[in-house]
Amino acid sequence: MRQLLILILAVISLQACNKPPEKKIVEIKGIDPSLRPGDNFFRYANGIWYDSAQIPSNQAGVGAYMFMNFPQRMRLLGILDSISKGDFPKGSIEQKVGDFYASGMDTAAINKLGYEPIKPIFAEIDAISDIPSLMKYVADAAKVYNNSIIGFRVSPDDKNSSMNIASVHQTGIGLPERGYYFKLDSSTTTIQQAYKKYLTTLFKLTGSPSAEAVMNTEMIYDIEKQIARSHRTRVELRDVKANYNKMAVSELEKMHPNIAWPTLLNNLGAQTDSIDVGQPAYYEKLNELLSTIPVSDWKVYLKAQSLTNFADYLSQPFVDASFEYSKILTGQSVPKSRGEIITSAVDRNLGDALAQLYVKQYFPEEAKKRMLVLVNNVQKAYAKRIDNLEWMSDSTKIKAKEKLDAITKKIGYPDKWKDYSSVEVNRDTYFENIMSARADSYQRQIEKLGKPVDKAEWFTTPPTVTAYNNPSANQIVFPAGILQPPYFDNEADDALNYGGIGFVIGHEFTHTFDDQGAQFDKEGNVKNWWTEEDYTKFKSKTQQVIDLYSTFTVLDSMHVNGAMTVGENTADIAGIAVAYDAFKMTEQGQDTTKLGGFTPDQRFFLSVARVWKVKMKDEFLHLWLHNNSHSPPMWRVNGPLMNTTPFYEAFSVTPEEKMYLPESERITIW
Repeated sequence: MRQLLILILAVISLQACNKPPEKKIVEIKGIDPSLRPGDNFFRYANGIWYDSAQIPSNQAGVGAYMFMNFPQRMRLLGILDSISKGDFPKGSIEQKVGDFYASGMDTAAINKLGYEPIKPIFAEIDAISDIPSLMKYVADAAKVYNNSIIGFRVSPDDKNSSMNIASVHQTGIGLPERGYYFKLDSSTTTIQQAYKKYLTTLFKLTGSPSAEAVMNTEMIYDIEKQIARSHRTRVELRDVKANYNKMAVSELEKMHPNIAWPTLLNNLGAQTDSIDVGQPAYYEKLNELLSTIPVSDWKVYLKAQSLTNFADYLSQPFVDASFEYSKILTGQSVPKSRGEIITSAVDRNLGDALAQLYVKQYFPEEAKKRMLVLVNNVQKAYAKRIDNLEWMSDSTKIKAKEKLDAITKKIGYPDKWKDYSSVEVNRDTYFENIMSARADSYQRQIEKLGKPVDKAEWFTTPPTVTAYNNPSANQIVFPAGILQPPYFDNEADDALNYGGIGFVIGHEFTHTFDDQGAQFDKEGNVKNWWTEEDYTKFKSKTQQVIDLYSTFTVLDSMHVNGAMTVGENTADIAGIAVAYDAFKMTEQGQDTTKLGGFTPDQRFFLSVARVWKVKMKDEFLHLWLHNNSHSPPMWRVNGPLMNTTPFYEAFSVTPEEKMYLPESERITIW
């Protein structure tokens, strides 16, 4: 009898262990009952929070999405503050990140140096005597990412994605993009004047008399304005094929004798006989300007480039000057704390080392397992949606599904961490630590040239709240940082997780098939896999997205740039649709039982709205509209939901409500 009782208890215990953990009921707060969901769902779901939320004075915004990186930095700061007080073996990751942080926090030592750290750079510039020596300096400076007129990188060949090639892109300007040099509206002219004031202040801080500093600034601004005329706009830069111009170095040498490509590449350490010139017009203009602008003027320009590149790593007056300019761009009223600033510097320069410490403390492996289930379910739902497309032929559907099946999924953190053994870090040499890390990063990049692409490499640090699609490797990446509420909660119900991180997953899958991603095949090569008729239909549908989003207004009269944001908007529209389909495959998705006062479908769509719960300064929103490929947060909710029929059904949206679109006008691409 006793043995039987033990057996029964063992069976009960085993059943209990195999039983899935019960999900907590996450209450959805902040609903504004005075609003109709179909008038402005972003405001309905987030309005009470939005009206009461206070943006910290040292931030440009608050809430979810990119602004979740502020509390992330506080977590990282806590790790660094603790580690920096310990005693760790020389060369260990703890020693490197701890001493790097400590060196940046030693403001007394940094302030004592003034601009001493960049005097050797100024001496190199002063030694320039002609165009060849100028270009030699430009190449040497690029090896520590003190970039100026050459935008060099090593990256996968768009038409042979398994191999790395040398490529160059347009660069050389200090304002955010070319339009800032030519617009005459009050907001832009305020930014222009702030930028000029910034340059003038930097020159004064290095000892230039006031009149000379002003003269230098006007000279530099004129050079940059000439350069800006050759730049492509952000919309033009979306043209994948136009940005691929692989040329023989021997051909470029004839076209641009002043640049002297063979010598330049040799000085960069880039042994290659061909290079992808992303924007040829820029390098044509640069070749011309090298002969028409006096070398003496170029030397002043290069000093300004060095000052703006390194200002944040110098003494407090330089840091203050940098902030005074940035606050005009972002609306941020006071500087970030020194701890937050240095934490960001460690993350940029020794990101994988710091991430290893973060993952150990903050990322549970159970989250990775459930996340993989979500990703796989969204992928299955995507395959079904492709099967059911009415506008696409069967032959193209086969290719699309092959590409979908070939996508690599990366979750949490990389399998192999970057090695920082070559980075020299000491507690009392902040500027030198920065330079050592930059030199190491450049060397890591140059060593890739002409070699097979490492598709296991990550291009963001794991603690960062983001996700991305890498079309040249046909992969989607979800760092540990985004796997937290409101995006992901391992203990929450499926409705919240599919409406949150499920939406993000669907969004990243769709980038494989947006206006740019659709031009890459399953191997990551720019290659047509469409029938001509299907691609024409696809372009027609993306044009619908452009046209719709171009009608959305922000800050009273400014419009969303539909052409610049079309890829992200396409990914939002399809991302919600496919996440909803995946949710309907779950037990909760097939149920109608209310939880916390809302049906499963309502909880799904409320979760969609919560992940873009963001409030930002008007100045930052202005900067966003001109430079960000994403629509502002409100339109990342309302825009796609206007095109999502299940949303209408979940909240009984009627034709009288402002978000209503007739079903025939709702955009369905994927």
